[in-house]
Amino acid sequence: MKNLTQIAVEQQIAAMGCEVYEIGLFKPHTPGSDSREPEMLPRTWDYATLLKSVPWLRYQNSQGRNIYIRPKGEHHLSMVDDLTADAVQRMKAEGYAPVLVVETSPDNFQAWLDHGEVLPQRLSTLVARALAEKFGGDKGAADWRHFGRLGGFTNQKAKYYGVNGKFPFVRIADGPNKSPYYMASQLLRSARTRAEASGLNSVTGRAAPATERRLLTIQDFRLNPRYGGDGNRVDLAFAIYAFSHGMRQDVIEAALRTRDLSKKGSAGRISSYVLRTIAKAQMGLGGFTR
Repeated sequence: MKNLTQIAVEQQIAAMGCEVYEIGLFKPHTPGSDSREPEMLPRTWDYATLLKSVPWLRYQNSQGRNIYIRPKGEHHLSMVDDLTADAVQRMKAEGYAPVLVVETSPDNFQAWLDHGEVLPQRLSTLVARALAEKFGGDKGAADWRHFGRLGGFTNQKAKYYGVNGKFPFVRIADGPNKSPYYMASQLLRSARTRAEASGLNSVTGRAAPATERRLLTIQDFRLNPRYGGDGNRVDLAFAIYAFSHGMRQDVIEAALRTRDLSKKGSAGRISSYVLRTIAKAQMGLGGFTR
């Protein structure tokens, strides 16, 4: 007999409808901890492998790791984070019915919408931001590759530790549902118009050659007075920017290492810092989903 976690995972990936997924197993850093255990365990799995891996994911969850999911590569979905129950109902009433609604913590929801077509990265980010603005979601979590929580596992954030000594389960509140949503064509048309007005090619989502701008370097961030010379803030801001503009992870890691990190300690501690910064940038533009 299938357990509730297995059923929830099946429901979620059936709703998302992707061939391959990226799974993020994140364990929050404990201040003062000297553990060398990696804080982020990334996995890339197809449908079948993900289902077979549920027991291992349950074990990792029991050891304090939060379980996240997103499609691999460009995709047809947008995830809107930090929604109220009223906002979800308004989405449905106004023609933006999600294919999946996940309750990530008590009375807090993530909604996945299916656009009916694969969107290029920058256009996908524009659409996600438009949805977040329209329905009061977290605009900081609105981008093309944001992780959402995977249903059936517990939310291991300390603030949700219940009086009964247990963490709340992430549950499937609604779905899988029919897709795409009714207003998809209108929203995509509007997003493409905004993209073209800002110099982005509406098909590729990339800047048109005549208007393409130089990408900022990490040195540009270091010289920006808004960060007050704080190296950690600079590193995270640059990593967020770089990922959102399609820069490869190995290039970002190399850039982070161009400043003196010796005060972090050993080579292992330096590597841990770099990977931790990368994980924070990947998982929500500096923050983490609820």
